[in-house]
Amino acid sequence: MPSTNKTLIVIVGPTGIGKTKTSIEIAHHFKTEIISADSRQIFKELKIGTAAPTAQELATVKHHHIGSHSIHDYYSAWEFEQDVIKLSEQLFKKYHQLVLTGGSMMYIDAVCKGIDELPTIDPELRNQLKEQYDKEGIDSIRRQLKQLDPVFYDQVDLKNHKRVIHAVEICLMTGSPYSSLRTNTVKQRPFRIVKLGLEMERKDIYDRINRRVDSMVESGLIDEARQFYPQKQLNSLNTVGYKELFAHFDGEYDLPKAIELIKRNTRRYAKKQLTWFKKDKEISWFTPNDTNKMIRFIEQKI
Repeated sequence: MPSTNKTLIVIVGPTGIGKTKTSIEIAHHFKTEIISADSRQIFKELKIGTAAPTAQELATVKHHHIGSHSIHDYYSAWEFEQDVIKLSEQLFKKYHQLVLTGGSMMYIDAVCKGIDELPTIDPELRNQLKEQYDKEGIDSIRRQLKQLDPVFYDQVDLKNHKRVIHAVEICLMTGSPYSSLRTNTVKQRPFRIVKLGLEMERKDIYDRINRRVDSMVESGLIDEARQFYPQKQLNSLNTVGYKELFAHFDGEYDLPKAIELIKRNTRRYAKKQLTWFKKDKEISWFTPNDTNKMIRFIEQKI
């Protein structure tokens, strides 16, 4: 751990558990600002479906990386790392502590551990592989990956079509195996990192998710999704809450089915987040109502 009085307080957890409220309370206590690590809340056009902080919440504590980009912008975890490290240098001149909060696993790891720089994918290549996937299925892409990078083929979750396709994209863009470009080296940061995770009973998380989806629908999620339906091919819109409604607009199923699928897929994503974060032994776990306990824990660490 670096010898510094600067601390990045990282607050993670599954979607819908209350990270925004907890982060605001902790930022208030330490009189600091919040950096969002949510790969969808960065898009200024998407407010309801991403459960972005409200105007009142944003006015309470200054937030960064909320509504900072357009759905048309290409933005990666590596770019997020560069932006946050640069931003933290500036903010640490004013504050001893900063809060980084979100549920996007790669964004959190990019800041805390670093991420390998990978090339921007040519849109034409991306479209070619998407067409190949649509016409021939994932088996075709898997065979291509096995030929291009047998090492990564043996490591990747072959059921995760996005991960498989992205690896093939990198291989074809660089002419090198994806595995050869991944160093997985943890970068040293010039600040202390204290990680806190929010958890509760699985059934309670799922209940919160179901109620939040209902609230989103009442707040206008369907109209918001319909507004962006003509741009549904954008990667930024390949997101739970929007893609189910796009399929509904396409006539694949009725609205009640679309809403149920949003709930189901959000629950699945929450389970995936918890599985990812639980592997990180640096995270200390609390319930969302334990803000005072969290603050005492942080103060002991700094």
